[in-house]
Amino acid sequence: MEKLTLRTKSVHVNVSQEEYAHLEQAAQLGRKTVGVWCREVTLASADERLSKARLSSSAEIQALMAELLAVRTILLNVLYKQINGESLTAEEMQRLIERADADKLKKAAKRLGNMES
Repeated sequence: MEKLTLRTKSVHVNVSQEEYAHLEQAAQLGRKTVGVWCREVTLASADERLSKARLSSSAEIQALMAELLAVRTILLNVLYKQINGESLTAEEMQRLIERADADKLKKAAKRLGNMES
């Protein structure tokens, strides 16, 4: 037997006669009442938007982590050289940047994967 959900909140939307007729037609196609059909469609749309927002947020976090790790890699290499009394040429600095950029996304994914576990 299906468990009934107690619904205590309501959402009110004003529509024109034409819009209501349109909603009725869509609901009838699914053999549902207008209210049930609207609830299902509204919740499905909300779920889709939330999923897209989470994906976007996840991609942004991964991009930020990648940049942070690249800067960290560059900084640590530069500081290590300076502590040892060495200086960096422009070519060496460019190689450091390219090396940090080359694997920053892979490192970020690994770090974020480990953090989620």
